[in-house]
Amino acid sequence: MIFVTVGSRNYPFNRLFKELDKLCEEGIIKDNIFAQIGTSTYKPQHYEYKDFISQEEFLEKVKTSTFVISHGASGSIMKALNAGKKVIAVTRLEKYGEHINDHQIQNNEAFGMNGYVIPVFEMEELKNAILTIQEGKDNLKKWENKDPLAIVNMIDKFIEDNWK
Repeated sequence: MIFVTVGSRNYPFNRLFKELDKLCEEGIIKDNIFAQIGTSTYKPQHYEYKDFISQEEFLEKVKTSTFVISHGASGSIMKALNAGKKVIAVTRLEKYGEHINDHQIQNNEAFGMNGYVIPVFEMEELKNAILTIQEGKDNLKKWENKDPLAIVNMIDKFIEDNWK
């Protein structure tokens, strides 16, 4: 099962759910999907979903998933990485009304450059990201959470080095 999560903020992420339906229709995704769609108005046609789930259900879905597709929020990404899951992090973009700014670009670039997630910035990239994981060609690093501030420090260093 692929678990998809987009959090609970009041911003729809319809692009993601439409693309997942398209990939199901094309036969790219053969696994079952469960999606937590938040405030998205698009209702998936080819997989199970709920608007919101409890924290307990979230953790259970992560635990039982083969991999996680998350929006670019560090909290959702970290919960999946801490559970030892491979993650595709799809960036919400301001230009589509999916967030108030583009901070998820920096989050996903930092996680991606460090080898912890496959970042997706535009939906055309999602198919290849999914195929990469399904075919075992992802080469993602396993996250080891030894320092509670490690993720904050990693993102801060990335922004400092790349966004001056």
